[in-house]
Amino acid sequence: MNRNRENRIYWNRGWSFFEEYTPALCEKETAGFPEGTEVELPHTAAVTPLHYFDESIYQKHCAYRKCFVPEKDWEGKRIFLNIEAAGHSARVYLNGILLTEHFCGYTAFQAELTAGIRQGMENVLLIEVDSRESQDLPPFGRAIDYMTFGGLYREVYLDIREKYCITDVFARTEKVMEEKPVLSSEITLNTGEEIRRLSQDNWEDWQEKLQTEGLMIRQSLIFTEQTEEGPTSGIYLLTKNELVHEVEGVKLWSPEDPFLYLFRTELYREGKLLDTYDVRIGFREAEFRKDGFYLNGKKLKIRGLNRHQSYPYVGYAMPASMQRQDADILKQELSVNAVRTSHYPQSQHFIDRCDEIGLLVFTEIPGWQYVGGEKWQEQAVKNTEEMILQYRNHPSIILWGVRINESEDNDPFYHRTNETAHRLDPGRQTSGVRYLQKSSLLEDVYAFNDFSHEGNNRGCRKKKAVTPDPEKGYLISEYNGHMYPTKTFDSEGHRTEHMLRHARVMDAYYGEEDIAGGFGWCMFDYNTHKDFGSGDRICYHGVMDAFRNPKLAAALYQSQGEEETVLKISSSMDIGEYPASLIRNVYAVTNTDSIRVYKNEELVGTFETGDSPFRNLLHGPILLDDFIGDLLETKEGFSKEKAADVKKVLLSIAKNGLNHIPFGTILMALKCVLFRGMKMQDAVELYNKYIGNWGGIATEYRFEAVKDGVVVFTVRKGPARQPHLKTRVSDNHLVIGDTYDVAEIRLMAESEYGDMLCFCQEALKLRTEGPIALIGPEMISLNGGMGGVYVRTTGEEGRAVLILSSGLFGEMRIDFTVEKEVLQ
Repeated sequence: MNRNRENRIYWNRGWSFFEEYTPALCEKETAGFPEGTEVELPHTAAVTPLHYFDESIYQKHCAYRKCFVPEKDWEGKRIFLNIEAAGHSARVYLNGILLTEHFCGYTAFQAELTAGIRQGMENVLLIEVDSRESQDLPPFGRAIDYMTFGGLYREVYLDIREKYCITDVFARTEKVMEEKPVLSSEITLNTGEEIRRLSQDNWEDWQEKLQTEGLMIRQSLIFTEQTEEGPTSGIYLLTKNELVHEVEGVKLWSPEDPFLYLFRTELYREGKLLDTYDVRIGFREAEFRKDGFYLNGKKLKIRGLNRHQSYPYVGYAMPASMQRQDADILKQELSVNAVRTSHYPQSQHFIDRCDEIGLLVFTEIPGWQYVGGEKWQEQAVKNTEEMILQYRNHPSIILWGVRINESEDNDPFYHRTNETAHRLDPGRQTSGVRYLQKSSLLEDVYAFNDFSHEGNNRGCRKKKAVTPDPEKGYLISEYNGHMYPTKTFDSEGHRTEHMLRHARVMDAYYGEEDIAGGFGWCMFDYNTHKDFGSGDRICYHGVMDAFRNPKLAAALYQSQGEEETVLKISSSMDIGEYPASLIRNVYAVTNTDSIRVYKNEELVGTFETGDSPFRNLLHGPILLDDFIGDLLETKEGFSKEKAADVKKVLLSIAKNGLNHIPFGTILMALKCVLFRGMKMQDAVELYNKYIGNWGGIATEYRFEAVKDGVVVFTVRKGPARQPHLKTRVSDNHLVIGDTYDVAEIRLMAESEYGDMLCFCQEALKLRTEGPIALIGPEMISLNGGMGGVYVRTTGEEGRAVLILSSGLFGEMRIDFTVEKEVLQ
């Protein structure tokens, strides 16, 4: 978060979009050229289908034009245009004059308009944007496993400034574990004639010149803390003639208590306040050591997921509310403590939210496997510089990724990116994501994409087998993903194995003291190129679907947290879903102490968390491998010994099938016939009743989660007779602020038991009433019982309704209120 709002004018409305750029668009009048489409930012160069589309449809050489008359009070001021992102190269023209150009689709850039503005008359601002993937700049050059959507997909705003102004402040916190932590800063001062970078190293040299010009800098540290009596605020007035300050009594930033301060730098001239620059900071110490990751001196195992910044239909173009929601989903719904922003810097709104909720971030420069020539590499070094300058005040960022993801070694190139990172941010470590073992290690941390787990082997490699330097930190940056793509409509067995693979890898790295942690691939399914995914332009690698609906694997991550009670049963308990109608490998994913299982209201047994095969996880999945329990004694009247023998036979058949009965089971069955008075017909009836259940009365199950001896959550399973559509709305209150606002409605088909109907593909008609509009089509279908809808504000206030209708679910209405933001 930078700067005060009074200096800023958001320019996200009133743009004309042209799908084809032409130099004539720079002129006020463009005779003979088609009129543009009025758009609002964030904007995507092309709205796309959910899947099965040609990625060339968003690759455009397009333009955005805005005509404006300068405000009267702009006279004598400096005018800076700030563009948060333009995918993927851009040129800015004012009244036909080229002001600047930029060649990274994931970082912000600025153009000063001051000299070219015509006061008292209309001006034409044009931004030429090229989203074609044929450009010689990162991440392009070869195939890419994600789509690189284009357009002005983040915000645009003006800064109205005095001649002397502060353009950047870098705040560094050091010695945070000592009684008096140190806060130092580097200030970039723009005088109109020169750029001055004031730091501890050159502060004395600049002091005399600043005083000669009547300039003075004052800094303060502001905090707001929530107490039982309400919020309290305070301010530390720091010294006026230093850039290094000792501050007593500060609170440390951590995932459990992400305490933030506002660091304010004020510029005075002859006693008059000229400019103010605010950055939000946290005091924390993050370090990867040879034996793991330490935050504020305490060892912390990183449990994270990778995130792309894409959304169905609009690619990268989503406003702050949706960016912030993804951070909340990661922390609150998936219970992870870290995220890797694969494979590029992401929205400041997303990182701001990570700061606020205590979500650790590993961010990296744009790219995927390919490294180009000299010009390409020069741009990648520039990207490194921009990433660090723009994101280095975020306390949530613990690691800079300064290698192109999964690229080959290139020491001269990566010497430059590492040097850039350490020069611009000496206190934060670097890393680089590899698929190579024993690769050249120039960074502080070896990050490795470990895809070695195939379902029947160890979850991850040992650190010593991967990194060439055991004295440096080691991190697993990706696992699973393409090794086991999983759709929401895959079989139960497949979905269960997907969850178990995440559990095996997590269990393995939790058991290794010298592995700092891991980032699973990935948070949600995403659109990708034809060379990847499942042929429909979707990679089904997520623990959630593209609309952020959870798959079973999501419950595994959620169960590692303690905030909410988790109980997910991996099976619907429908026998027809399994080969030979034998229900196998049913797991309970939970963070409670034990699970009680009831079959038609009869207690089958209790399964303890301590019996989980995943010994290193705090809450490992529990195998529910006995649905007979004591029922042979209580319902059939068998003796304890007879019940035990018959149960062994039945459970063995359930596990192995009728055609693969082990020899030991055959002997046990023979024992039951010879010594337990059993007949073949008895065996058939017991098999049908307790294992196969063909032709019998429908079975209902109840699973109770027990914590500290108390039932805290219950899940029921039975035949679905009353399907309904469950909705989860991100926010029913939409706010028109600097941009339009968006609400996401996650859709899930469920039975009356709350069980996901994973084979429901129902079609839904969508329409809106009031000041909202659909993003995407007016008719959708559920995929694997899941789907999603986005609605956005249209500029007016009032009440609005989204109406969903289908033959199966009938009609459902979701109400919204739309208001304009009231600035404080």
